[in-house]
Parts: sequence; C-alpha cells; structure tokens
Amino acid sequence: MRLLTRSMAVAASAVIALSAAPATAAPQLVVNGTFAAGTAPWWNSANTSMTVESGRLRVNVTGGTANPWDAMVAQNAIPLTQGKSYTLSFDASASAPVSAVTTVQLADAPYTNTLTKAISLTTTSKRFSFPFTSGLGTPAGQVSFQLGGGAGFSFFLDNVSLTEQGASGPVGMTNGFYVDPNSNPATWVRNNPGDSRAARIQSSIASKPMARWVGGWSGDVGASVLAYVSAADSADKLPVLVAYNIPGRDACGGHSGGGAGSEAEYRAWISAFASGIGDRPAVVVIEPDSLGDFACMDAAAIQARNRMLTYATEQFRDRAPNTWAYLDAGNAGWVPAATMAARLGDAGVGNIRGFAVNVSNYYPTGQSATYASAVNTALGGGAKWVIDTSRNGKGSNGEWCNPAGRQIGTPAQLGGDGGTEMLLWVKIPGDSDGNCGIAPGTPAGQFSPDIAIRLIDGT
Repeated sequence: MRLLTRSMAVAASAVIALSAAPATAAPQLVVNGTFAAGTAPWWNSANTSMTVESGRLRVNVTGGTANPWDAMVAQNAIPLTQGKSYTLSFDASASAPVSAVTTVQLADAPYTNTLTKAISLTTTSKRFSFPFTSGLGTPAGQVSFQLGGGAGFSFFLDNVSLTEQGASGPVGMTNGFYVDPNSNPATWVRNNPGDSRAARIQSSIASKPMARWVGGWSGDVGASVLAYVSAADSADKLPVLVAYNIPGRDACGGHSGGGAGSEAEYRAWISAFASGIGDRPAVVVIEPDSLGDFACMDAAAIQARNRMLTYATEQFRDRAPNTWAYLDAGNAGWVPAATMAARLGDAGVGNIRGFAVNVSNYYPTGQSATYASAVNTALGGGAKWVIDTSRNGKGSNGEWCNPAGRQIGTPAQLGGDGGTEMLLWVKIPGDSDGNCGIAPGTPAGQFSPDIAIRLIDGT
C-alpha cells in the first residue's frame, strides 16, 4: 500500500495562556496500591513470598512452576461494572529480564477475565498502563500479577492504580469539536472572497471541524500547540491534532517524506508537543502511516521507530492527562488486523486511549469499523478507536493519490459503526496527496479548490 500524504497547515493564532479546570479524580478501586500500609489486602499464592522493601512490594518467586498462575500476588473485592471503561496502571520491574501476566478477572471460579496482558519486565522500573472496558459486572473482581512458568526471580511492584475512566474525558470538558479558523480551506476562502467556489467550500468544508496537523513546519512546537489548544479551550471546544514528525516519515517513497532529523530530536519535539497541551482537553492522532510502512524498513529502523512511538505515548499519558491519544493503525486495505495489533502493542498503545484507522484514505466507515474491531480483538479488547471519514463518502476505488470520484464523508461526531468512539475529519478535504491523480501539479499538503469542489460533488 502506497503511503498517504498530509496537510502542512501552519499555526497562525497567538499564544493564549489559559488553563482548563482539572478533571475530577476518579475513585481508586485498588486499596494500598503504594504499599505504604504494608502488604494488606494483597495476598500471595504458593511458590511466592512477599514483603515491603524500600516502599515497594517485593515478591520472591520460586522457579520451576508450569503456569503463570502457579505463582501470583493479587487483590480481591474489586468492584467492576459491565460496559464501563477502566485503566489499570502500575510500576514494575524484576531482578532479571522475565515475562509475567497481569489480569483483571473474577476472583473465584470460573476466573473469567476482562483484561489479560503479558508484560516484559527488566531491572529498570517501568510504568505500565492498560485501558479496558469491563465485560464483567461483579463486586468480586480481582487484580492479579501472575509470575510463574519460568525461573526464580524477584518481582517489584509499586503505585498500582485501577480507576474508572472519566465517563466523558475531554469530551465532557468541552461542548463540541473545534473548527480551525486557520485551516487551509478556511484560509483559502478568506483570501478568495470573489471566487465562485468560495461559498460552497466554506459551507461544505471550511466550516466543519477538522484536524490541525503539526510537524516540522510548525516552528516552536510547544508554543504552536499551546496557541491552538488554548484558542479551542477559550471557545469551550475540543481540538483535534495530528503529530506528524517521525524520522524517516513516508519510508516507502511517498510524497510526504521528512520528519525530525534524529531520535533525540524527535523525543524533544514530541515531549514539547504534549507539554503544549498540558491539562487542556484534546484529541491527538499520533504519526499517521508510521506502523504501516515496515516493509520498507530494516529491523534496526523498526526498533527505533517503536522506541519513539512508545515514548510518544508515554509523553501524552504523563504530560497531557486530559488528552485522548490514538496511534495510527493504517487502513482496512493495508496491514492484516493481527499484524497491526502486534505492531500497536510494540509501539505502546496500552499507554493511551487507542488507535485511529483510515487516516487520509477512502475506505467506507463500516469496512473501517470492521477492521478496527478485528484489530481490537487481536489486542485483547479494551482499546478505543476513531475513523477518518474526511473523504470516504463514496468509499475507495483502490487508488490512494488524489483519485477521481471520491467524496467528503460524515463530519466529526461522537460514536459510529461497530463501537467506534469518534468519526473525525483527520485529513483536510481539498489538500493534495501529491503530484498525482486529479491534481498532477499540486504538491502534497497544498490546498486545491478544484480538489475540494470535486470532493463536494463526488466527481
């Protein structure tokens, strides 16, 4: 699948230093998650012993057991409501590199689980965070760490948290989606008031909520993002942004190559991006195409990309608490669902809200939702997803670069087919995919009123 191209709209609004009111803290369902009160009510099974050491739980695990659940530490009496969304988070390490399993499940037979995640532990403490939607309704749930099935080691655990995700998160902090007054279509309309196409482009495209793409062209990324989310915050609207600056972008030779010059440069850039949002409400799609173009990358490049994407998810988790972030997961015609799920897992999707599909592509919403659901199932369930509907009004004809006969799709809304969390205009309708198709003379990211009108008319 040839890679897709992006808008390169530049932030033009002034910095407005505003702060959103902090979200109300969700009730903590785990008792004594910091082990400040000793070990109770945590319990340990056979083949383990536990104690509090230097303010964290230390569990000594006997080797030679057959199964993960043959050596475990857990807490019971966890109340769960079916259909509600939760996040399990904790800091963990081990005396040697090992694998373990964490679950949220029934405390008694048949031990039905609603979250099961394999975790890779090293001697360095790492923060793990797993969002999920409970398939159980019970006052007798259990959070467990299953440590058997391998050699003996010591397991270290701290800051265990299980909270219900805010019923609405950034959606509940705002009143509808933000319309970018400086999007490429809006800027063109403003600069061409006498053009006969301006009114139609304004009413059908420029007046609709769409994403602001942020990349190397955005200048001081922290200031640029701050200006944008602050303007949205002052209007009580939810902004949608796209982080698009991964090194080696568009690796398969598409029209949108570029990105940060090094891994260190990218880390600084994405950290500043997340800090620019701060505690303001936002939606962010992280690095379109970055998990789809592995066929054009060697193993070292893939490992570096996974490191950078994982770091990005950690930055939004830690620096932008009222942001729902979504890793890009390609589209229904590109990477098989199970393969994409594995890539998302390696890239840190467990740290954030979920993933996005169909960014800058044309697959119908129903087909995209079916694909996203399959990806989520392969992930183990619990992730959320959004769909780009900016240009999928007539579906895909198999072409990706300014194809004829396409049409704008459903404008941004909450909810969608098959469990979709949001429908969004991520790609900006009217922005060229490159020097190709119906716009052979229009570079990638440049707005074309001719493309826009054809998307309005479906021609």
